[in-house]
Amino acid sequence: MSRSTLSVLVEDKPGVLARVASLFSRRGFNIESLAVGPTEIPDVSRMTIVVNVADLPLEQVTKQLNKLINVLKIVELEPDSSVQREIMLVKVKADLDTRSHILETVQLFRAKVVDVANDAVTIEATGAHDKLEALLRVLEPFGIKELVKSGLVAMGRGPRSISDRSLRPVDRTT
Repeated sequence: MSRSTLSVLVEDKPGVLARVASLFSRRGFNIESLAVGPTEIPDVSRMTIVVNVADLPLEQVTKQLNKLINVLKIVELEPDSSVQREIMLVKVKADLDTRSHILETVQLFRAKVVDVANDAVTIEATGAHDKLEALLRVLEPFGIKELVKSGLVAMGRGPRSISDRSLRPVDRTT
């Protein structure tokens, strides 16, 4: 499977997320992960989109994205030249016999326990997709009760930035 990660700066306005997501859908792309949040610039949000591009050229969709009125900038992030992370919360069955082994596993993966109950522990882990999948494989024999993962967030390595302080949303109402 071929995956691409796009970092998209957009105006922080209602309906932008829906327009971007529907553009991918209309072109036959499956969005594997989508994270949206504010940036250092007021009224600008960053979308980090991971999309499966096995059968379709990504260039087609990026050209269409650039035509959307609220899209300010698009950058494809290569894994080698970017920092990419996800966060995961996983609730695992933990009785008195297994709890110590689960806690050792948590330490091994540099995760942390964020909630403890009589029969379960909730673990928070942050890292690359492969690290989180490895942690899940180790925890699976204990019994996973609940799982939630964020979308991937990513940014380029080094001093360069997708946005600079001069980037401002364009007022297209006039």
